Formats: sequence, structure tokens, C-alpha cells
Amino acid sequence: MALESFPPLLLVALRFLLSGTVLLAWARWKGWTMPGGWELVRTCLFGLMLLGVANGCLTFAETWIPSSLAALFLTTAPFWLVGLEALMPNGERLTATVVAGLALGLAGVVILVMPGSGTLVMGPNLWKGFLVLQVGSFFWNAGSIFQRRWRAKTHPLLTGAVQQLAAGVVYLAATLVVPERPVTLSANGVAGLLWLVTFGSIVGYSAYIYALETLPVSLVSIYTFINPVVAVALGKLFYDEPFGRKEITAMVIIFAGVLIVKARTALGPAVLRLMGRGGAGSSAG
Repeated sequence: MALESFPPLLLVALRFLLSGTVLLAWARWKGWTMPGGWELVRTCLFGLMLLGVANGCLTFAETWIPSSLAALFLTTAPFWLVGLEALMPNGERLTATVVAGLALGLAGVVILVMPGSGTLVMGPNLWKGFLVLQVGSFFWNAGSIFQRRWRAKTHPLLTGAVQQLAAGVVYLAATLVVPERPVTLSANGVAGLLWLVTFGSIVGYSAYIYALETLPVSLVSIYTFINPVVAVALGKLFYDEPFGRKEITAMVIIFAGVLIVKARTALGPAVLRLMGRGGAGSSAG
């Protein structure tokens, strides 16, 4: 909806400048200490990986393919996340159960996009959108791994604020040199932007940064299986996109994969340690 009014570069710039400013003001009111030196550099770098590259790829992909299809393609993200983590020194190693759960979830997505009696239409820009989203997914998950392994002293909400401002500034600079179509304001477009600022950035991204610091990486990764379910449901609600028996079957399979991964990781060592000390990050509050 936001792309109906704003071109991609400007949309990303406005979104993260607004959300980053709100979060930074909240952090300063709370008296949290700003990062400095190399900590500030690393925070901005991770922000550019997670939000600048990854979210930018998603925004551009949604100019070629429907948002529900983009969410389906991003269910490959757990393979990047869990795979990259397994390659890191002392990373969480893959287990047969986790791989089976991820494979089952991906199978549900394959059913959704397979040609046949389904209702999602494959357009000429399908592969372009898919490949761009995989580039974005790689940077999102690589940034997540580095963010998780680098234990910053800064409060997670302040970390998110700095990262969003860094991405917003870079995209604002890009709008000054890259020509884009003019803004065409509409109620839907403005509402979409405000929704992204509030729930996508201030609430959602802050929750993601906090989860990275407190939960096992394989458990954090299952959010990408839930996103397409929400995206397709909202497409039906707001745009009356068809949703039939094939889609329902695929959603059930996706949820089964989520449950398998969750059951394997929910009582893993990291979570047990959290339970033992009342939850990580509580001292940062």
C-alpha cells in the first residue's frame, strides 16, 4: 500500500528516519547511553545489512511481485540463518529434526507456488523478484548472525534506533542522486507508511533485535514461516485475493514445520539458561 504513494528509495528513507527518530527520542528520555567509537560503527554497519540491503531488496521486489508471494519466497531465510550459524565457530549445529522441520515448511511453500489449480499467478518478473529476495535474505541473516554474536553493551531498543537511522540516512542520500517517480499521496499510501513505521519498525524490528539476543537462532528463524500465512490472509482480507483448498493445505504443512522446529528448540540449552536466570536482557530494562 505504501508503494502506491511513495517510490522505493524514498519509502525506505522516510520509514526508517521516522521510526529511528521516535526510538532515539524514547531512548534518550530513558537515559540510555549512546554507543560510541567502534560500537557505533558496527551498529550502523549491521543496520545497513539488515535494513539497508535486506529491507531495500524486499521493497524493490514488491514493485515486481505481490507482497504475499514475496513473503512466501522469504521462507527460505531459515536455511540461510541456520546454515550460516552452523558455519560459525561454536555455532548452533544442525540436527536432523531441525532440518526436517525446515524442509517440511519449505515444502508447504513449494505447494503454494507450484503450477496447477492454485490461485497465485506467476508473472514475468517472478525470477527477478525471487533472486533479489535471496540477496536480501542472505544479508538479513548474515547481519543477524553478526548482531547475535557481537554482544553490544547498548540497550537493544537503542541499537535498533541507531540502525534504522543509519539506513534512513543512506537511503535519503540515494534519493538525491537516483531519479524516481514522483510521490502521489493517497490515504492508503500514507496509512501504509505509518503502519510500517509503527508496527514494522518501532515494534517489529525492536522485537527482532531483542529476540536475537535472547533466543536460539533456529527458534528465531521460524518467524519466516508465519509471515506468508499472515501476508496471504491480509491479501484476502484487503484485496480479496482468492484463497482455496490448495492454499489451506499448504498453510497446514507450513505450520507443521514451524511446530517441529519449535518443539526441538523451545527447551534447548539457551532457553533453559534463560529460564534459570529469569530471562536474558532483564537487567538492561
